[in-house]
Amino acid sequence: MKVGIIGSGEVGQSLAKGFNAESHSVMVGTRDVSKPEVVKFHKDTGIPVGTFGEVAKHGEIIVLATKGSAAQEALTIAGMQNFRGKTIIDTTNPIAEAPPTNAVLHYFTSLEESLMERLQKFIPGANFVKAFNIVGNDLMYKPNLPGGKPTMFICGNDDAAKKMVTNILDSFGWEIEDMGKVEAARVIEPIAILWCIPGFLRNQWTHAFKLLKA
Repeated sequence: MKVGIIGSGEVGQSLAKGFNAESHSVMVGTRDVSKPEVVKFHKDTGIPVGTFGEVAKHGEIIVLATKGSAAQEALTIAGMQNFRGKTIIDTTNPIAEAPPTNAVLHYFTSLEESLMERLQKFIPGANFVKAFNIVGNDLMYKPNLPGGKPTMFICGNDDAAKKMVTNILDSFGWEIEDMGKVEAARVIEPIAILWCIPGFLRNQWTHAFKLLKA
């Protein structure tokens, strides 16, 4: 597939490498293609880099990998018409600017409305699927943990879009649990708060979650 990644930070770069390793045609979008870290990424990997708009046009499937607070603006810059009918993998979390309190992040949303719900309302013609938001970028592709495959929780309103994302996650080495419609993001997004606590408290960042079943 042609994959457009909006966001050139650590998450965007890690996922771009994963998609590239799986032989997809990847393009990474950035606000400034001349940024040294972006130039270095392209030089090191050979993965094309472009503007948000170029990436949105390139991708048959889009990965939104910006800061949560910048997500809506990035989608606007990319051109909302470029997302019509496309699947958007939403990796974002609504992390507030305030520092953590006793290792607990602050969010700018509530349990009555997730960031993904806001984004789905903002671009109703696209099919958002929440994924990759509950783990660090080092473990997003082919996580190799002693307990076996970790679980990635996903949600979204379109079943075909979730099937597409499920296939991607499977190829990336994940077990997948579909949690239903977009409202489930109200619960999935805060899992990232829990994931970060061991990191802030003990500098432990190499863990993931697994759903055990009887």
